[in-house]
Order: sequence, then structure tokens, then C-alpha cells
Amino acid sequence: MSAESTPEPVIPQPDGTVPRRGRGRRRKARGKGRRALRATAWTAAGVVVLGGAGLGYVYFKLNGNIRSLDINQALGAERPTKIDNGSENILVLGSDSRSGSNKKLGGGTDDGSARSDTAMIVHVHEGHKKADVVSIPRDTLVDRPACTDTGGTTHPAATGVMFNESYSTGGAACAVKTVESLTGIRMDHYLEVDFQGFQKLIDDLGGVPVTTTKNIDDPQSHLTLRAGTHTLNGRQALALVRTRHGVGDGSDLGRIQLQQAFVKALLTQVRHVGVFGNPKKLYDLADTATKAVTTDSDLGSVNSLTDFADGLKGIGAKNTTMITMPVQYDPADPNRVIMATAKARLVWNALKNDQPVPKAATVGTATGGAKGVVSG
Repeated sequence: MSAESTPEPVIPQPDGTVPRRGRGRRRKARGKGRRALRATAWTAAGVVVLGGAGLGYVYFKLNGNIRSLDINQALGAERPTKIDNGSENILVLGSDSRSGSNKKLGGGTDDGSARSDTAMIVHVHEGHKKADVVSIPRDTLVDRPACTDTGGTTHPAATGVMFNESYSTGGAACAVKTVESLTGIRMDHYLEVDFQGFQKLIDDLGGVPVTTTKNIDDPQSHLTLRAGTHTLNGRQALALVRTRHGVGDGSDLGRIQLQQAFVKALLTQVRHVGVFGNPKKLYDLADTATKAVTTDSDLGSVNSLTDFADGLKGIGAKNTTMITMPVQYDPADPNRVIMATAKARLVWNALKNDQPVPKAATVGTATGGAKGVVSG
């Protein structure tokens, strides 16, 4: 049978029932390649920074799963000017919530609070063929500007506080405000992934293969891996991206290096995973992914996510560059870092001008010592 005469797949409903086909003229089936491109593109767009590979398919009609926030309204007009050069900047956060179903996954304190456990700026270059990802260490001491959260509450400015305090204080809007204050760059979009959704998504994908060059044993994240190749399930993947004491110098910088390596492995896995001909598995992935993310209001629908993904289908692991915001250990507290202002300015200027980040920007900065421990 020719491709033109192949009927469209019947998508099972969440309760397992199969909808009846309507009568009338049969439409051309949507190709597997297009579905695969959308999955890969959305992953590359940034949700993948913590494994939130959003499979935004129009025909799943899962708009109700997506939580969106009107960050533009909360931040108002006092923001960096949007740069109209064809590039885009997306702030991606992994939320370290201790409440609800995430509580047992979070570790640390059980106070029900929410923190930004991971933060990355995804810069998509003009032409949408490559991307730079800049991780912001959660332990960076910053001056947080005054901000208004999406509920309308105003929070006063604070000096010398940890970067992730901005999220726990005022949520997504205050996190965006702080990043824009640090960088001078307007964030075009916002994406947040929670613990539970991350873990379930990795399980739905069938795991992610990684290779470790050293043994990892971190009792705090409950991760133990011998040197070698492993296919990590959701629980192990979550532990890996939260591991810090079992690698490098035990700092947050080492954990960031593990996260960046895992993102590369996840990008590769999504390109190769064989789910695009399996309607039930596709539905499960889409259901999990759309429940896992919180977006800005401009991306707050399946259709918007799909359109966004279609513009990014050329980006994969090989053309994604990952660095950490240039920092130095704080002389007053080795458990904290401070931004290396001159070198960081090289990074922000490169993103503003849609140019590659110069290698000089990261030479001589603190690293964490975990590079190369994990690869895809």
C-alpha cells in the first residue's frame, strides 16, 4: 500500500478506548519523520535541560495539562529591550519543589518550599540550526532586584543572596527578573520542569544510556554507579542530575557538568528512540511531558509548543554548546560562588550579538572538576 493511501493511526484515549473513524474523504497521513522531528526539536529547544522533552503534537489536544504563567504582565515594561536579530533566549528551570508528590523526590529539607534546582539560558541562534546553553549555578551570590510575582505580590530587593532564592521568593517571574538583571538580556520564553515529571518522562522513554568514566557514589542523591555504560531509569537519571558529593570537588559546579552531559545524552536518545510508530507510547509521552512543564503564556498551548518546536528541528546534541556562567569561588565562603564579571560580560555580549561564546570567557574560571565523568 502506498504512503498516500495509508490510513491515519487511531490514537487511543487515556481510558484505553478507541475513537470511531468519521466517514468521508480520507486525509493524508502525517509522516513519521515529521513526528520524529517535532520530538527532537522540542527536546533541543530547552525543556531537555532537565529532561522535559515536550512532545507537542497538535492531535493529542493536551492543552489542559500545560500550566502557563503571564510573566510579561508581572514584569511590566522595565525589562531589557528585545533583540530582533532572529535569535531567541529561553530560561529553563528545574524546580526543586518539596511539596506534594515531589516531596519524596526532593531530598534536602522537607519544608514544602520550592527552589530553582537547575537554571539554564538556552540561546537559539538565528536560523535555528545551533544553540548555546549557559548554566547558572544555584549557589551564585547575586543582588536580586525588586520584583512582582504572577500573583501580584511585590518582593523587595536583596543583596548577596543565592541565585535560587529568587525563585523561592517570587517564583518564575522573579527568577526571570533576576536573570535579566544579571545578563542584560531579555528572556523571550520561560520553561520549568518538575521532579516527578522528569522522572516519569525518562521511564516513558525507556531510559537514557550514559557512560561513566569513574565510579559515582553519592549517599545524598542515593546514586551508586560503577564506571561503565548504563541505561538510567527515571530515578537514576534524577539522582544523576542532582549528584554533587560523589564527583569532582563536591560543588554545585560539578553537578552542573553532570547535568550538561546528561542533556547531550538525552538529545541523542530522543533522536533514536523508537516510539513514533506506537500511538499508545506517543500518547503516554505527550501526556507526561505536557504535565511536567510550566511555560510562559506565549507557549501555553500544545499548538504554540508545536509551532515553537517546528522552528528548532535542526538542533541536536552535535550543534549544542554548553558552558557554565563564568564564576569564581567566594573568598569568604568556599561553598558559594560569585560571577566573574569581566568574563561573564564576554558571554552576555556574545549572546546579545548572536555570536559564538569566545573560549576566553571560561578560561581560568571555577569548573567543579567533573567534566568527562559522564558522557552520552
